[in-house]
Amino acid sequence: MNRRHCIALAAILAGSGICSSALAVVNPPAHPVNTILVLGDSLSAEYGLKRGSGWVALLAQQLQAEKINARVVNASISGDTTSGGRARLGALLMQHRPTLLVVELGANDALRGLPLALTRGNLLAMTRQAQQTGARVLLLGMQMPPNYGREYSQRFADMYAEVAKTTQAALVPFLLAGIADAPDSMAWFQADRIHPKEEAQPRMLANVWPTLKKGLQ
Repeated sequence: MNRRHCIALAAILAGSGICSSALAVVNPPAHPVNTILVLGDSLSAEYGLKRGSGWVALLAQQLQAEKINARVVNASISGDTTSGGRARLGALLMQHRPTLLVVELGANDALRGLPLALTRGNLLAMTRQAQQTGARVLLLGMQMPPNYGREYSQRFADMYAEVAKTTQAALVPFLLAGIADAPDSMAWFQADRIHPKEEAQPRMLANVWPTLKKGLQ
């Protein structure tokens, strides 16, 4: 990932100071067998995009296209942290009773200078809490800018793999693979050079879909 877009990635997750909730049930089937709960930040909350064009909405369309009986609940909030997600998760699990929880959180913790141990602890707690209800868990990993230092950036990326291994959760190592680290990465971001364009959303879904689909089988 080039430096400009690593820094842009950091800003993405800050949500530009706007805390917008995207809690919504996306294109629910009449009698869903599976419920997918997405707990994320601005990358999953359609920040700067028209409603229905983000990767979570595209996920609902993919499920319909493949005739998979599942509904998608998007509980993402721009600027959210793992602490925020952990605080909200209990009520969400009770309300929606998901069969699969997708967690896309963590980078805002680093931006706010929170210890990695705290972030790791929150990810572990959320994963175990969901698993105790019978839900499977998919962690969407992120990467931090190089200005955080090579050692820290590596430890941050490794954290997701460690949590996944410890809990036997599924893992997508980097949600923005092929976008933020692409040679033409500038073409995939909005005019603010911070948020992925609508055209980038299918790539994000493509990164998630193979592992997520396995979690529904």
